[in-house]
Amino acid sequence: MGAALPGGRTSRARVARRVGWCVLLVAVAIGHWWLAAQLPDSRFGEGDAEDDDTPRAIEVAFIRELQPAAPPVYAPAPPPRATVTRAVRRPEPAASAASQAASAPAAEVAEAASAPASAASAPPDAPLAVADTAMPASAPASAVPAAVAAAPSAPASSAVASFDWPPSTRLNYDFNGYYRGPVLGNAKVEWLRDGSHYQVRLEVRVPMLGGRKMVSDGLLGPDGLTPRRYDEVTDRLFSDSVSQTVRFEADRIVLANQKVNDWVPGVQDTASQFVQMTWLFLAQPELLQVGRTVEFPLALPRRVGRWTYDVREQVTLYLPFGEVNAFHLEPRPSSKRGKEWLVDMWIAPSLQYLPARILLRQDAESYGELILNSRPLQSGPPPAPPAPQASERIVR
Repeated sequence: MGAALPGGRTSRARVARRVGWCVLLVAVAIGHWWLAAQLPDSRFGEGDAEDDDTPRAIEVAFIRELQPAAPPVYAPAPPPRATVTRAVRRPEPAASAASQAASAPAAEVAEAASAPASAASAPPDAPLAVADTAMPASAPASAVPAAVAAAPSAPASSAVASFDWPPSTRLNYDFNGYYRGPVLGNAKVEWLRDGSHYQVRLEVRVPMLGGRKMVSDGLLGPDGLTPRRYDEVTDRLFSDSVSQTVRFEADRIVLANQKVNDWVPGVQDTASQFVQMTWLFLAQPELLQVGRTVEFPLALPRRVGRWTYDVREQVTLYLPFGEVNAFHLEPRPSSKRGKEWLVDMWIAPSLQYLPARILLRQDAESYGELILNSRPLQSGPPPAPPAPQASERIVR
């Protein structure tokens, strides 16, 4: 009996120590989450460190909501130019008409995740392609421009004289999904522009797990977006961050695994593809029709491949701020390799062809969904104050 007392005290001490460790672990986890929540939104990509050549973030203030409206109509493209045989080399993007309009202050930096330069300037070998579903996914890029040219153009009477890039835009999403259990968080996509310099920034945060940040930095030209660099950082709780960088050079693409690939005309990266589609549909809205197909080369961190998206259906999305009409673009499974993620998009014409919903799919047990939770925010001058009523006017 007397010998049992010390053992009982030892057992209680062990339990107390275990409880203490558990409390400490929870406290540290909460501390990490709180600290991450206090960090500025755009720390990634500032390029402040001496040994860091990451492009500096474009600064912009978002001051007004984008109100749903019918998308603008632009002048139809002239007949395509004759094909000229030349060595495959990345073209130096020319300044678009909008780049002169954007010589305004950096706060006006630029433009909505919806951006087309006129399709009239797209060269005949541009690989961003749209075709009828009858065209096989393996069709050569050179065969596609004819299909694009054959598409009906908007009536000339409803066309405007020239395209003007929309202002910089931020989209905020609710994030939910499943990865080794249910996950909840938030996400945002930003489209920024300073003259002919653009950035697309995508960030997903999941409390207690971590997050992922993606930045595409490049130039605007006659074919839309021309990436120069893509950075991706994955943060995990209690683990070092994992960074991957893809560099787009004059005649080659250097992947994150240091594999070198020939440069491909019209190539996009994981983040820029969203805005490149927006540019395409703004320039040629008739291409966003059920039964059509979009395809372009995509440089992922470990390989370059051609991805094909089918316009599946037209649906109504019931979002927190109202109903939005959207078109569902679904990637073909044959585009995917191994554990890569498929990205479905629901493009909303009334929101400047921005994605109102995004679905990320790896397999049945790993997926995530982004739902637009508020109207997009845009940069620009504040709205003019309303004219005073007659009773408010000062009589001198």
